[in-house]
Amino acid sequence: MKISRAELQDLDEILKLQYLAYQSEAALFGTDDIPPLKQTIEEVEDEYSNGIILKMHTDDNVIVGSVRAKKEKDTAYIGKLMVHPDYQCQGYGSKLLAEIEKSFPDSRYELFTSTRSVDNIRLYKKLGYKEFDEKKIDDELVFVYMEK
Repeated sequence: MKISRAELQDLDEILKLQYLAYQSEAALFGTDDIPPLKQTIEEVEDEYSNGIILKMHTDDNVIVGSVRAKKEKDTAYIGKLMVHPDYQCQGYGSKLLAEIEKSFPDSRYELFTSTRSVDNIRLYKKLGYKEFDEKKIDDELVFVYMEK
């Protein structure tokens, strides 16, 4: 597997991967009405223009993972860490997260996930992230914010 910076022509494939990878998150809530499943290609292009999107790809250039981040002041805001379901639990998420952190050296790193995403929280804690805030969105959805 190789990790490199995504190109503009990769964004459609990354968005399709996002729709696939976030099905497990949607299942935690019993609905497809979660932001990653409603994001448009225009919104991904905007994130591409204002930050960094990395892709993890096979030798034959199939994208199987991605993460994105943007920096504001001294904080890199990391989001949309995803790995194709067939490639999960093999350390690829950790590698993507480490690589996006390298893109913003000497920064504070911040990310968030749902409190129901216990596997994500466990991974982030293992990689040195600590919880610092929670935000209740509605009766079903609570985000936990983590930093490193």
